[in-house]
Amino acid sequence: MLHPAERISRGGFDMTGGIFTVFIVDDDPGVLVALSRLLNVAGYQTQTFSSPQAFLANHDRSIPGCVVSDFAMPDLDGLQLQKALSTEGAGRQIIFVTGKGDILTSVTAMKDGAIDFLTKPVSYESLLIAINRAKERDCKARRDRRERADIEAGLGRLTPREREVFTHVVAGRLNKQIAADLGIAEKTIKVHRARMMYKLGVRTVQDLVRLAERVDIRPPAPVPSSRS
Repeated sequence: MLHPAERISRGGFDMTGGIFTVFIVDDDPGVLVALSRLLNVAGYQTQTFSSPQAFLANHDRSIPGCVVSDFAMPDLDGLQLQKALSTEGAGRQIIFVTGKGDILTSVTAMKDGAIDFLTKPVSYESLLIAINRAKERDCKARRDRRERADIEAGLGRLTPREREVFTHVVAGRLNKQIAADLGIAEKTIKVHRARMMYKLGVRTVQDLVRLAERVDIRPPAPVPSSRS
């Protein structure tokens, strides 16, 4: 029996209510049919592929979902599939199933971000728990990407001068210091600062610093003052 926490989000919807698809990849038609039926009963939408190449060429990268893939298939094994997904930036969570337990291989796959490495015959409950974890990770990753895109869109609306002020404020500079650095009046800095923070949807310097960190913008290191 599944733990109550695992039972909450079972079914074919992600944490935001969007449809969550399980992409099943296996060169055994019987496995494709069996897993698809089991997951359909659990409420998941499924798409099946008979090879990693077919999956990479045809799956819709934009929709929420995860991959349940046999690990040992001709031409492209699980680690190669995992690397291909990482290279193309699909961010697709992956669960491996295999008929042969290999500790070294499974450790490598998990270090590279695989959700789980299950041995055939796969436990139905173990598979559902792994898919549930994949769903949580996928939802968080998509939310993070949306937030980053929103921040970058806000930064794109800043004027060159507002972007300069942004950099100085994140570095901890006061208005009068920024004014001196840029050679303009302090009251003008206040106007640019207010407009910049409005466009970025923040109210405090702390919020602004957190926003900058979200998109990997780090304030420049302070230049040490020289002593005469």
